[in-house]
Amino acid sequence: MKTKQKGFTLLEILLVITLIAILVAIVIIAINPAKQIAEANNLQRKADVNTILSAAYQYAIDNGGQLPATVAQSVCPGAAVNEICKTGSSCVGFTNLSVLTDNELYLATMPIDPSKVSAGIGTGYFITKSVNNRITVCAPSAQLNQTISVTR
Repeated sequence: MKTKQKGFTLLEILLVITLIAILVAIVIIAINPAKQIAEANNLQRKADVNTILSAAYQYAIDNGGQLPATVAQSVCPGAAVNEICKTGSSCVGFTNLSVLTDNELYLATMPIDPSKVSAGIGTGYFITKSVNNRITVCAPSAQLNQTISVTR
């Protein structure tokens, strides 16, 4: 008399593993982690640009309508001189907005672009003013072919 053994055949196991691999690949493609990270970075950039712009205008309100003297007229992003330097850095060749971070009155620290967290003294954000004293802050390192720029 033959006894029947219980268990799975090699073919059944391979089919199940293949099916699971296909499902995992579909989920990874649907989630697209690289795109999710890029979108999160762009959201951070939008928040940072608005924060810098609001701090500059709050400074102007507190100082009789005068914008920080170091903000130059140019196209955003213009020359490297329009890039904002990090808090506590030597700002030679960059826009020094330490008046916004002094005593943490308007900003505790200058926001830094997610792609420039450890590189150099620049924040990755640029600030310019027009002939009519309208300020533009932009983030030229935006991902997913987006332009992040706010003017007030």
